[in-house]
Amino acid sequence: MVEIVKNISSENNLLIEEVSWVPGSMEIPLQAKRLLLRESIDGLIVLGIIEKGETDHGLVMGQSVTKSIIDLQLASMKPIGFGIIGPGAEEKHISKRVQSHAKQATLAIVEMLSN
Repeated sequence: MVEIVKNISSENNLLIEEVSWVPGSMEIPLQAKRLLLRESIDGLIVLGIIEKGETDHGLVMGQSVTKSIIDLQLASMKPIGFGIIGPGAEEKHISKRVQSHAKQATLAIVEMLSN
């Protein structure tokens, strides 16, 4: 997903200042907030996969992370491209969704930063 974002960003003259990795989806909002506090950051693209598990944990995490990302976007007034697959993604569906999620998240940032 990261390589797709890098390629589309390059094609659209979008500078990637930093690529950050976190242990899981729960840590995405905290790292996003840390980055959004930087004046040099105009927007973010968040990527990830929340797979289908045997319980509703993934669904709860997906909803919580999504709400947190929306709240961060509104509080910071900086756009966040959302490229998280799931929750509930089954392994057989993930590879089909990687490109479209990464592409749409990147193009959303390109659009929002040009307005």
